Amino acid sequence: MPDYDVIVIGAGCGGLTAGAVMSKQGRNVLVLEQSDKIGGCCSTYERGGYRFDVGATLLEIIVPYEIAFERLGTTLKDELELEPCDPVYNIIFPDGSRMTYPASIEEKAEIISRISPEDGKAWLEYARYIGDFMRTALRGFFLSPVNNMVDMTKIFLKDPHLLKFFPLFSKSFEEIMRGYFKNERVQDSLSYPGKFCGQPPALAPGIFAFLSYAEHEGTWFPKGGMIAVPEALQRCGERYGLEVRTGQQVDKVMVRDRRAEGVVLADGTEITAPVVVSNINAKVLYLEKIGEEHLPWLARYGVKSYRVSVSAPMINVGLDWRPPLDAHHTLITESMDKMNEYWFGDMRKGLLPEETFGLVCFPTFSDPSMAPEGHHVLNIVQSGPYHVKEIDWDRDKQAYGERQLERLSEKAIPGLADHVEVMDVLTPRDYERRLLTPEGAILGLDMDLPSSTVFRPAARSKSIKGLYLAGASTHPGGGLPSVIASGLIAADLVDKYE
Repeated sequence: MPDYDVIVIGAGCGGLTAGAVMSKQGRNVLVLEQSDKIGGCCSTYERGGYRFDVGATLLEIIVPYEIAFERLGTTLKDELELEPCDPVYNIIFPDGSRMTYPASIEEKAEIISRISPEDGKAWLEYARYIGDFMRTALRGFFLSPVNNMVDMTKIFLKDPHLLKFFPLFSKSFEEIMRGYFKNERVQDSLSYPGKFCGQPPALAPGIFAFLSYAEHEGTWFPKGGMIAVPEALQRCGERYGLEVRTGQQVDKVMVRDRRAEGVVLADGTEITAPVVVSNINAKVLYLEKIGEEHLPWLARYGVKSYRVSVSAPMINVGLDWRPPLDAHHTLITESMDKMNEYWFGDMRKGLLPEETFGLVCFPTFSDPSMAPEGHHVLNIVQSGPYHVKEIDWDRDKQAYGERQLERLSEKAIPGLADHVEVMDVLTPRDYERRLLTPEGAILGLDMDLPSSTVFRPAARSKSIKGLYLAGASTHPGGGLPSVIASGLIAADLVDKYE
């Protein structure tokens, strides 16, 4: 008899969602996590009395979370204490000027209209179109497997209304945004989500245009930090018998006659199960944990052809003063042209950007308990390649962090560098070591069009029977709502085929 019905590799949110739901289905499920902390890119740690998040910084696109907790016999609001985020974000332009966007779609239209009346009207048109897409896609396309073209066709046949949104699947993010908005300042204020899929605006799929709207459907911060999300998933799963072990690194997936039979841990321990769900990077899974000898030649070629996603250095600081920011998120923006130039130029040469742009998250704006009383926390997410020529990420990360804080102090956040009590820099190499994701790839694999939907590694493996995928490497891709959705998809496929 096998030791478990299902083994899940990785206690990120995709793996925990799949594991918890399968436990609710009545299966005996074990989740193995190599780290001593659950959550992966949705976790929280403490330094000097400050609580810092890793990766994910808030909750938006809430439907997958709500469905996951409903499937677990509870509700999202019963399991998490959520603080609404309004305004949705500030924008700091290259010249130091600022703008704040409220949650209200209509109020945002009024602000845009002061800059460009034409774009104010376009924003309302855009919001109607993208809002319709989100309501249509979130309970269909977003939560459905797309293992092959038959699956993809079924999605569109089931809901032909999706055909209305074909431009989002066939155009780039930049084409969509420039098609709606003509004023450059307005474009700059709305174009930042193009970076959050790990692609420049010119390459990012048009579907990611929904991110410029999604926050207006609601954003929330969980009290205690982002680790509250995986903790809630684990807690709910344990009510149905889910077992989670941390500090347990999987060395190999046992395969016989192209069927998964369990795993071998780094210490040599074998644990058997007829079903394995992987929540780790798909390239690592197939090429290292399973091994090329178990894959047909076409699968070997396909897996090797995937590019891992970009990483993103994160500077976490604890401050003895309240920074002059007015929202949970602040965008330090650049034009789409500048972001494209950096991506196709200096980034590919291994150079850091000359301009300062990125995302500043202000957790204590929403939850003061993230820092000692009267103190504050910032998470600063910037662009930076894994292979960088100018510095060594390990040797120079402290100097890198100090330099970036000085640059932010010059225009964006005056006084910042003078009030830092704690600074912790997470580099691409840190992500690689802590999360065991190659090159610190926080989104798993590239999320361009050739690596999306049916072209992404299938949630039900085509090469190994009994093997299923969740997490950022499979559909619908990277990002917290996506990996929650991937966990639901994996659990449903296991329930259907096993």
